Amino acid sequence: MSEHSERDVHREVTDLQGKSATAARLFDIRRIIGGLFVVYGIIVTIAGITASDADIDKAEGVNINLWTGLGMLALGLFFLGWLWLRPTAPPVPDESSADGPTAV
Repeated sequence: MSEHSERDVHREVTDLQGKSATAARLFDIRRIIGGLFVVYGIIVTIAGITASDADIDKAEGVNINLWTGLGMLALGLFFLGWLWLRPTAPPVPDESSADGPTAV
């Protein structure tokens, strides 16, 4: 009976480790920063494309929204490319904590 419960515990620990690795990859800061920069870059780029002559004249002839939006878009794509090329490694379980408390 104890062998059956040990298998259940081992399977449960393995499932939790898999979920932890998935959560670590999902909430990678590069994904969050890259996604936000891409979304805001698209919005600001559209604002730059649709800018009126009066808006461009306020910035002394420079379409600042277009250039800023393209820069934000490039930075966001850089972060997402970095995440794709170098994904995070799953966390390695600590063997000493899995065996229980150690006697001193």
